[in-house]
Amino acid sequence: MQTLPPLSATRIQIVDEAVNRNPSVGTGAYTQHQRLEKPSLSRSSTHEKEVEEEEDERDVRKKQTFRGKYLLWLAYQSIGVIYGDIGTSPLYVYSSTFSSEPSYDDLLGALSLIIWTLTLMANIVRRDPREERGIKMERVMTNELSSGSKSARNFMERSSFTKAFLKVVGVLGVSLVMSDGVLTPAQSVLGAIQGLEIVKPDISSSTIVGTTCAILICLFLIQPLGTSKIGSAFAPIVIIWLLFNFCFGIYNLVHFDHSVLKAFSPYFAGAYFVRNKTDGWRSLGGILLAFTGVEALFADLGAFTRSAIQLSWMCFAYPCLLLAYIGQAAYISQNKGAYSNPFFESVPPGAFYPSLVIAILAAIVASQTMITATFQLLSQIIKLSYFPQIKVKHTSKIFHGQIYIPWVNWLLMVGTICVTAAYSNTTKLGEAYGVCVILVTFITTSMVSLVALIVWRLPFLVVFAGFLVFGTLDGLYLSSALTKVPNGAWFTLCLALLLSSIFVLWRYGKENQWHAEGEDRVPPSQLLTELPKDSEKDGESPVLRLTSSMGGAPVSRLRGVGVFFDKTGSPNGTPSVFIHFLQKFQAAPAVVVFFHIRPLLIPTIAPEDRFSVSRCFARTSSKSTLQDFYRVTIRHGYADEVITSDLGLLIYENIRNFIIHERGLSTAPTPLPESNSTSEESTSSSDYSTTAAFNISAEFANNSKQQYVRQALASLDAAYQDQVVHIVGKEQMRIREVRGWGNVKGASRKIALAAFLWLRSNTGSKVANMNLDVEKLVEVGFVKVI
Repeated sequence: MQTLPPLSATRIQIVDEAVNRNPSVGTGAYTQHQRLEKPSLSRSSTHEKEVEEEEDERDVRKKQTFRGKYLLWLAYQSIGVIYGDIGTSPLYVYSSTFSSEPSYDDLLGALSLIIWTLTLMANIVRRDPREERGIKMERVMTNELSSGSKSARNFMERSSFTKAFLKVVGVLGVSLVMSDGVLTPAQSVLGAIQGLEIVKPDISSSTIVGTTCAILICLFLIQPLGTSKIGSAFAPIVIIWLLFNFCFGIYNLVHFDHSVLKAFSPYFAGAYFVRNKTDGWRSLGGILLAFTGVEALFADLGAFTRSAIQLSWMCFAYPCLLLAYIGQAAYISQNKGAYSNPFFESVPPGAFYPSLVIAILAAIVASQTMITATFQLLSQIIKLSYFPQIKVKHTSKIFHGQIYIPWVNWLLMVGTICVTAAYSNTTKLGEAYGVCVILVTFITTSMVSLVALIVWRLPFLVVFAGFLVFGTLDGLYLSSALTKVPNGAWFTLCLALLLSSIFVLWRYGKENQWHAEGEDRVPPSQLLTELPKDSEKDGESPVLRLTSSMGGAPVSRLRGVGVFFDKTGSPNGTPSVFIHFLQKFQAAPAVVVFFHIRPLLIPTIAPEDRFSVSRCFARTSSKSTLQDFYRVTIRHGYADEVITSDLGLLIYENIRNFIIHERGLSTAPTPLPESNSTSEESTSSSDYSTTAAFNISAEFANNSKQQYVRQALASLDAAYQDQVVHIVGKEQMRIREVRGWGNVKGASRKIALAAFLWLRSNTGSKVANMNLDVEKLVEVGFVKVI
């Protein structure tokens, strides 16, 4: 039998280009969301805890913080990704707000609303819900809550309807942003190409649509390059565009009407509503276009840090946009009819064509805002088990949160092209635009208020006052935007509802799956035991058997090492595949390994932190058959490749090192010399057992520690020389039968679970895709009733 050379911990392959290799989420057969983000429904229900389950600090995600040049670089990238959408709003806000020549007072009122809405809506607060207690989840003690916070939490925990409602509202907010991600690229690129009508009025509609579709295809084709490269490439375009707006604003303010600066007083915003009443309320549908894209400031926090976005927004984008709107108002107040095309009408002499070119480019770049936001949001709901585990590629080794999702990218491309072809012009698309944005901001205000009350533990009156201000502002814009629903906004709302249904359906199915899997969550001590030595008739070693609760049948031992893939990695549980293997065959390999893969959101893991080895049964004697049961956990970053053809050798090496160091020995057995020659690597099992690989010094022969290590290593070596088999579970689900006619609830549940199982069967990872020797791969199927 051939013998492979020993493998050190550094033999894991480190991938040079992370974007071309294994992602950290959803590619392996048993990759799982991190332990720090467990679902609320417990997956373990055992009465005995052999090991106190503590959070390993290596598994707790550390928040990335950047200073100096890296912070500036990240802020620079954020300009190219985030501000294209909100930055191109000055092209059409005033023309969308007014249908006829506005009076001076109405112009001041609209400008005041724009100034204060931008200031309030686009403010990145100091507290970030993603970074507060979300990294390592903890429950706030009851005595640490105020009476109002305590009452709110108790009500939500006791009310099943409230918990379900919050789930639906949360995923609806995500779905609305993703729906906007389909609409925004079509709207921005189509609007940019339609801008060519200024210099070529006779351009045909088919040419505009065809050119738009071609640009959209190119835009989605470059997404695999990653956020960092795309943001760095797009940033100069957005910077020049915003600087144009900044300079034009100052020019118009100086040359026309500087009195519009008094719009900074909120009095003019209030007077606008008093004077125009219903018409003023309806015009909010146009003013809200000034902050379409504001949701990206929050949705893209995963790709950029809060500090980087605050820096780029407050120091650059925000003042540029304010001066753009102020300068346009100054020009409109002195020039009749300028409201219909405010940006190009207010361009200073000689700057028209440069501004036209950069406006078209900026409008194209604006598509990137919601594409990146869609990637970020979907990766979050995948971790929360609201969507199947699909391939997610990390595109930067420096900025860990920057990702690319191929499957979503191509779906977005198809969706935006279909929308472009169906609507064909921005006038029709504009009717569907904006409703999702303001509805998301209202949902965000409500959800953040709950977080402030329960997690941040702010006083109830403070939270209520904040909700009153922001909720009223959101409510005004939302009520006005809803008037667009019959004219086109129904499309994005229906798309959001469809996505929400998929997310809720998947979560519902997963919760039923976890409940069914909970039956298998038993510690090994409740599964296996061994007969006492004095009851043996054959040999000296105890006999392994199932516990009385599992039937009490003896368990025969098979030759070799059996590596059972463990989805959960819990130190108190047993992999379902091993339980069913025992029940079906009443046999176990000579050496049993519960193998768990734990992906972490960093590029690579240091060799000394990659592996954790422990025993499944504590305090076993040297002759106990239970000493050959191990748990092995491999932690890997998104640039590491761990499922390789030499996985068995890797596991063997780490168990071997664990056995040596478990008894406090400092001298390890001498490893075999490595060789590239197959003939040199080949040796018989009997010859290998006598080599220096396990040559423990003779002077320690009578030492109990050395004797224990000698026997354990000999047992491991013999099993490894026989064979290494990787055993993967194939879990099938069967829906519980519904009894009785007219059982509407049961029938609805069956339909929902049937849809979940269909999604599960079409999105699950396949064993054939694992990079393992197929001759050493076994799939054990079992059925769970849900």
